[in-house]
Amino acid sequence: MILHADLDSFYASVEQRDEPSLRGRPVVVGGGVVLAASYEAKAFGVRSAMGGRQARLLCPHAIVVRPRFECYVEASRQVFAIFRDVTPLVEGISVDEAFLDVGGLGQVSGTPVEIAVGLRERVRDEVGLAITVGIARTKFLAKVASGVAKPDGLRLVPADGELAFLHPLPVQKLWGVGAVTTAKLHDRGLFTVGEVAALPLDVLVAMLGAGSGRHLHALAHNRDPRPVVVGRRRRSIGAQHALGSRRRLSLDEIDKTLVGLVDKTCRRLRKARRVCRTMVLRLRFEDFTRITRSHTTLRATWETAPLLATARTLLAAVEPLVHERGCTLIGVSLTNLDDADERQLELPFAAKDTSALDPVLDTLHERFGRDSVRRAALLGRSAGPDMPMLEQD
Repeated sequence: MILHADLDSFYASVEQRDEPSLRGRPVVVGGGVVLAASYEAKAFGVRSAMGGRQARLLCPHAIVVRPRFECYVEASRQVFAIFRDVTPLVEGISVDEAFLDVGGLGQVSGTPVEIAVGLRERVRDEVGLAITVGIARTKFLAKVASGVAKPDGLRLVPADGELAFLHPLPVQKLWGVGAVTTAKLHDRGLFTVGEVAALPLDVLVAMLGAGSGRHLHALAHNRDPRPVVVGRRRRSIGAQHALGSRRRLSLDEIDKTLVGLVDKTCRRLRKARRVCRTMVLRLRFEDFTRITRSHTTLRATWETAPLLATARTLLAAVEPLVHERGCTLIGVSLTNLDDADERQLELPFAAKDTSALDPVLDTLHERFGRDSVRRAALLGRSAGPDMPMLEQD
């Protein structure tokens, strides 16, 4: 049996935990873009990734708070420590959710429901947060169960009642079914998972393509053989920053934000003892369109200078779009990761090796704080609230 444990409205719940006056009131984390909303705000239609202006129109009396990512990271560490105390088989999905394999704990810790009840009590008592848990034989169904049980709930899907639970649900509950696929299915009169399951595989493939058709056909019959995977290395490291839409920023202002993001992601890269070859730049504009640009270098590195130069080149290439549409969010990701200790030496060797500079700066940041040594481009400038992107496996 597998548990899917998911913290409820994580960022907003941490804010309500730490500030009693916010409890029971609509809370929105983030101003320019909604990073998280409490359930009181969600009742008015406020959702994550929504523009701040739209959120204020839907819920004028919402309380907007600035994100405190250090607090969220610490809360996540405490919760994951509880997960690993329950079972060593923990697969983190993001900072606020994970799969736990508890199939072999019957003689030690009790039934899966008893384990889930104890887990929820510990998270509430030790961390002060509500967490929802779904229990099922497959990862897919456990995640669906936790979604149905939210907020602050627990749902077991017994082995003999899987399809009875799954088939009445709307097609949007299937992984990979977004707005486009939902529209295609609705156009053909398919509104529930059971109606999708009733279709032959070849019909779904003809309708959605080979990959999507086979994927949805398997999930609609609860076929998901994936085990809980422990210790999988991340495939990318990144961060993003919401710029807001109150005024259009100049390219120079956006560049300073870019410097801070690259500096932060490179520190995380070195801390993880990884190197990368690909820099990815993501921008969102005032009309809510998005673009992604990337560049792959011949040499893997963890040094900030060459990666920053690559990011600036990507930004300069889309300067006309920035001027035309206005940028409201910028993000960077480092991908094509490898272990730093496995880098192949290259000839000719550099006459002046500057690779030791970045680790020294990292040590100063860890000992004296991130503002102890700053790049000249960031002097006199607040670091601002940045959003660490979900680690992608």
